[in-house]
Amino acid sequence: MRPSLVLAAGLALTLAGPLHAAGCGNTSSGFEAWKVEFVPVAKSAGIGSSGIAALKGANYSTKTISADRGQKSFKYSLEKFMQVRGSDVIVAQGRKRKAKNPEFYASLERQYGVPAGVILAIHGMETGFGAVMGDTQVVSAIATLTYDCRRSDFFQPHLLAALVLVDRGEITSATIGARHGEIGHTQFLPGNALAYGVDGDGDGRIDFADMADALASTANFFAQKGWKPGKGYQPGEPNYAVLKEWNAASVYQQALAIMGAQIDG
Repeated sequence: MRPSLVLAAGLALTLAGPLHAAGCGNTSSGFEAWKVEFVPVAKSAGIGSSGIAALKGANYSTKTISADRGQKSFKYSLEKFMQVRGSDVIVAQGRKRKAKNPEFYASLERQYGVPAGVILAIHGMETGFGAVMGDTQVVSAIATLTYDCRRSDFFQPHLLAALVLVDRGEITSATIGARHGEIGHTQFLPGNALAYGVDGDGDGRIDFADMADALASTANFFAQKGWKPGKGYQPGEPNYAVLKEWNAASVYQQALAIMGAQIDG
């Protein structure tokens, strides 16, 4: 397993936050003009010809806007959230997967310190263990969210990261992901894919549609965020605070801790 390539210093600084405002809008009417405005921003961040072409070819995603405006599950009670996410099925399937391939999950824990239950619970919650990885073009989704006035500053670094991934050949303008531009088995936003992606199967490339790469990258994410090997991850234990690095919603963190423990049994 190799870590993803380190960003050049200038690009790393660029991806840490917006270079400057390129305008924004709340309807599709200004999207094409905004893309023209954003091209110099991308070029100044070091984006190459493939990434620029992907930006220019991005479409305004009404599905993305609808999803962004309609998020409800994180407002549920813990009981309702776990019911909606199908916690019983996730735990049952997680146990089966761990039993079927114990050495793979043990190798992740040896290298990164993160137990199988956490990785499997995320895999189940995010994509049903890879069954549903999205229906939206990644670059179009991220470009739409960067253009949209609601959270432009948050999504701009992820758009630049997505364009870097296009330049590297790790994704294309046609790559499909979730409606907020997340990619792969555990739904990494492009900035996190760029920062924490690892080659889990040793084939020399990072592919988040490949389960080994995605799960190794997920374990690496937690390790880089301060996971303490051998320590607990239930409320009050050392690693519980690290769970919020994956998802800021407290109901998600609670559910992840519960399901993870049940899978690890």
